[in-house]
Amino acid sequence: MIANPEPDHRFVFVTGPSGAGRTTAIRVLEDLGYEGIDNIPLSLVPRLIEGTPLGRPIALGLDVRNRDFNATALIELIDSLTRDPRVALDVLYLDCAPSVLIRRFSETRRRHPLAPAETPAQGVEREIDLLAPIRVRADHLIDTTDLTQHDLKAEVAALFDTGATGRLSVSVQSFSYKRGVPRGVDMIFDCRFLANPHWQPDLRALDGRDPTVEAFVRADPRFAEFFQKLQDLILFLLPAHVDEGKAHLAIGFGCTGGQHRSVAVAELVGNALADAGWPVSKRHRELERKAASGAPDATKVAVA
Repeated sequence: MIANPEPDHRFVFVTGPSGAGRTTAIRVLEDLGYEGIDNIPLSLVPRLIEGTPLGRPIALGLDVRNRDFNATALIELIDSLTRDPRVALDVLYLDCAPSVLIRRFSETRRRHPLAPAETPAQGVEREIDLLAPIRVRADHLIDTTDLTQHDLKAEVAALFDTGATGRLSVSVQSFSYKRGVPRGVDMIFDCRFLANPHWQPDLRALDGRDPTVEAFVRADPRFAEFFQKLQDLILFLLPAHVDEGKAHLAIGFGCTGGQHRSVAVAELVGNALADAGWPVSKRHRELERKAASGAPDATKVAVA
């Protein structure tokens, strides 16, 4: 188990392509008690941690309209703040299908910030390419393609409730040990001891969300006892974190490739915690990388 000390400052960077719902997300965060700041120049962000802490978390809207925005500068800023022990940082990426973004711009007759004299389609394509490195670095990804504003508000609230109502939001994440441990996780569990579906030719191309892969993982004779003890441990610890005033807890599950075992276990744990009444989001880092690279098996972050 890896525990992080309580920081002085908490930030949520809200980014993603124009039209994906960033303004709505920031308004939700403001309703949850965050200080909302939109389109602040990246060079000014480090100044927010100087002096006395604000006493509440800050939500920063960052996109291509920021005066000095570029993907490299934002990634460097994320890395810098992640290394700062005074800071807790979450990066929320709001994604959306290009066709829906184009339709939204057409319906509102707005000009795209990256194509003011061209078609929205050209601007959308440029922006998605520009933001691709940031998308894979995000801690939370919400696909707004099929979401109403009400749905988006519910998902953001489930992830970032400040705890004023006594709730603790939980995120479960799968990852590959070959690519390193994800940032900001509070607990890590190694799933590499379970039987590996990768060595089954009919399962190799699938992932842990597929029922046949889940069934294979469950069939490991060590799984049932492992999962029961894992579930009992997490359900025992969550109320203790509420008592400590935490608003969010991240739990990571790792395996060799981050496609089968860790995904299946993360899905099952997320569903079990949701059934127990905890707000839960699920993220599969390596599947998101695959989607970002253009592979057909695109994935979304689901909120249970």
